[in-house]
Amino acid sequence: MLVWAVASQKGGVGKTTTVATLAGWLQQEHLRVLVIDTDPHASLTSYLGFDESGADYNLFDLYAAETITRELFLKCTVKSRHQGLDLIPAAMTLATIDRQLSGRQGVGRILDQALHLVEDCYDVVLIDCPPVLGALMVNALAASTLILVPTQTEFLALKGLQGMVRTFEIMSQADPNADFDYIIVPTMFDKRTRASNHSLTYMREHYPSKVWSGCIPIDTLFRESSAQRTPLPLMAPSARGAQSYYALLRDLVAHELKVHPRQVSPALAAVLTDDLAAGGEMLQHHGPEMVAQSVQSMITPASEEQN
Repeated sequence: MLVWAVASQKGGVGKTTTVATLAGWLQQEHLRVLVIDTDPHASLTSYLGFDESGADYNLFDLYAAETITRELFLKCTVKSRHQGLDLIPAAMTLATIDRQLSGRQGVGRILDQALHLVEDCYDVVLIDCPPVLGALMVNALAASTLILVPTQTEFLALKGLQGMVRTFEIMSQADPNADFDYIIVPTMFDKRTRASNHSLTYMREHYPSKVWSGCIPIDTLFRESSAQRTPLPLMAPSARGAQSYYALLRDLVAHELKVHPRQVSPALAAVLTDDLAAGGEMLQHHGPEMVAQSVQSMITPASEEQN
């Protein structure tokens, strides 16, 4: 099972759209996919047609439990109307999670430990992160095999990208055994504007080995997709935005086959030979040490802390 976290320290760059669209393609490929909404705003939950107050259990219940069991995990999971696509919904109470977990050791590993209980249930897990470095984002990053960093091709988003890369550096310092493998995904690209072209050039020059070779164009159908509460590949698979995400999916699978081959299911690997889509076209400068200490307390198991 692969776990892909979609994270950025800037809002409005396409995180939820990225999760929903990739999930839609995975569902179209008849794969077993779980999406986890870790943002208290619950945008992904709404995108997939759920009311955050309608579920009996949600992600908050998973974090609040003293002991996480497979049974509890499955109770927190709801089935979407698209076969094979499941969701753990968010709730407004997630905004209090840092306070709720304060003082507990290893709180940054809760989601990672929980996902190990359902490794046989899914091919891919996609996690939509909030744009804030806290327990929710740390959990998602620590649990992931690969991190996607959607970055709008405009100046302010580049500042958010710098903060995200700095976060990876801080977390690596806090846990030298962790491997934060990430890919920057340029989003909302408009080839007609100088700002978009300049921002894309900047990304490729400053992060040459980390930026995806393609880009996600502006496509008004993304907005229509969210309004209809249906991932774009399930609504308009030939749309240029959907096609761009399918190209991204194939590149992600190829990357994971090189890095985590044992975690790629045969069904997922088959995406590389599938012609389904062939017909369509900031951290403060004085704060890193303090943040590193906070992150380390989240991801260091209690047993190690005592030694």
